[in-house]
Order: sequence, then structure tokens, then C-alpha cells
Amino acid sequence: MDALLFIPVSIAISLTPGPNNFCGLNNGIRAGVGPALLATTGRVAAFAIFLTVSAIGLGAMLLASETAFAAVKWIGAAYLFWIGLKAWRSRDFGGAALIENDTATAPVQRQYSVKALIAQEFLLGITNPKAIILFAAVFPQFIDPSQPAAQQFLVLGSIYLMAEFVSTLVYASCGRQIRRWVRTQKGVIRLNRATGGFFMGAGGLLLAAQR
Repeated sequence: MDALLFIPVSIAISLTPGPNNFCGLNNGIRAGVGPALLATTGRVAAFAIFLTVSAIGLGAMLLASETAFAAVKWIGAAYLFWIGLKAWRSRDFGGAALIENDTATAPVQRQYSVKALIAQEFLLGITNPKAIILFAAVFPQFIDPSQPAAQQFLVLGSIYLMAEFVSTLVYASCGRQIRRWVRTQKGVIRLNRATGGFFMGAGGLLLAAQR
């Protein structure tokens, strides 16, 4: 096992655009970088479950089961469509209004429920069958068959889960910058529709995913 070689690989994989990373971007826009990082614990919990499943060999069984894979895929797609529809129909920052001041119109920071953000990240992660494919296909390539597999999965898994926090920091920071550009009600609506469109598009891509 080459843990040092896996570090840049894990960061590169974690930075790949997808539902959870866009959720981190979205949380950065609406709640800020801190809450977005805390919310990532939900994603990490979901991925830790997949890592455990892969470590004990059930990942391959899930991938081999057409019914199980399809069930996870449809549930995940439905959840993405639901989030997307809510964002598309929203006319504010999920509850943050716009106020007038002497120089510009600016969005007001809303107090978000971190528990709700954590739950959303967890549900996005646990209903994404592509995460199962990642852990079942990529991790074994870094496992030394002459060494205890459980310990190697623990080390590699810990590295990858930490990389998810790095990814959220990047996406949430970008989201915070995007928020500063939104100064009008029309801009908020456009941003919400772009957000909703992405989530619904991600749901469509998930439906097209193959094992």
C-alpha cells in the first residue's frame, strides 16, 4: 500500500464535480463556508458506510445486483429532482431576503440548521450508487494483497474522507464568492434556477448511470 501516492489521487477524485460537491457549493452560497464544512460530516458518514461495505466485500455484491443498484439509483435521482425543483421555484436564498441599504441591494445572511444540511449531504451521498462503484473499483488497486486488507482500507479510507473536507472547502469558498456577486432579486432567481437545473440534471445523469 502506498498511502502517499493515494493522497493526490484521493484529492483529485474528491474534487470531481458531482451532487455532493455542488451541494457544498450551494451551502457555501447560502450558509457560508463554516456550515458547509460541518455539513460535510453527513457526506463523510455516508461514504464511510460504503467504505465499510467495500472492505468486507459486499460492494461487489451490490454492484452485481441489478435490483439493488437500480433501487439506489432511482431513490437518489428522485431526491435530486426534489431538491432541484425546490431551488428552481425559490425566489430567495432559501429564506434569506434582500434588503435595501444606502449603496446597494445585498442578500441577508440566514441562520441555517446545520443538522438539516448534514442530513441533506448524507442523503445525497448514501443514494449515489456511483460512490459504491468508486470504492469497489478504485480502492482495491491500492491494496497490497500480502498485507492485512482491513488495516489498509482503514488508512486509505481515512485519507479519502479527509479529502472530502478539502473538496468542500474549495467548493464552499467558491460559493461564498458567488454570493457576493448577487445584488438583485433577479440575480437571486437566476442563481436559484441555475442551482435547481444542475440538481435536476444530476438526477437525469444518475438515471443514465450504468454499473
